[in-house]
Amino acid sequence: MAGKVYLTGAGPGEPDLLTVKARRTIRNADVILYDRLINEDILMQAKHGVKLIYVGKEDGRHTIPQDEINQLLYENALVYKSVVRLKGGDPLVFGRGGEEALFLSEKGIAFEFIPGITSAIAVPAYAGIPVTQRGVNTSFRVMTGHQASCPKCGKDHGFDPGILRENETLDILMGLHGIDKIVDSLIKNGVAIDTPCAVIENGTMLTQKCVVSTIKDIVEASKTMNSPAIIVVGETVSLRAQMEWFNVD
Repeated sequence: MAGKVYLTGAGPGEPDLLTVKARRTIRNADVILYDRLINEDILMQAKHGVKLIYVGKEDGRHTIPQDEINQLLYENALVYKSVVRLKGGDPLVFGRGGEEALFLSEKGIAFEFIPGITSAIAVPAYAGIPVTQRGVNTSFRVMTGHQASCPKCGKDHGFDPGILRENETLDILMGLHGIDKIVDSLIKNGVAIDTPCAVIENGTMLTQKCVVSTIKDIVEASKTMNSPAIIVVGETVSLRAQMEWFNVD
């Protein structure tokens, strides 16, 4: 009888933000297939003898293609009772968890989603930036910036944020490498050049860095920033001056 695959979110990085259910699942796992951004302290919670398979991916470089990851999940589920696919953040927020679930479903393999705290909310929170604030904004939106630019693979797929609603906060994940194109697109879509903007690197970790500027100046201000990073656009960014609490100095 085939085992079960647990498509598990590990949260934004800080081990204490791992959910109780995710921690229990990791401790019971026979096999863990894990991504690049998984904190080593989280992996250390697995039981002795667990089979660890690194399948990390980053812009322009796939250690293992997605099709092969799918196949690894299937093959390990045929042998082991508990297979954990461990992803940063939440598996269904630009984590390709849905693709893996569809593949497993077609193969007749049981699976379960274990949600994680998404970096789209937790990382801004650790930078003192709420994604919503009464009287400031009425909505927030999460987008991937990955298609804006991939310098390592030489591709440019464009970035189209559409028209931002008035008083909307925009979270852009995986967009740092293409931030210049993202800014150009936002301005072309009517975002005022003095709109507050932040770039947060290594959010929730002791190595967290944050720069705050405006749409007009954020490209220059973020030149020393590195991935993983989140771009936040909107008036709630200006609240960081009063809400900053996570001191990493």
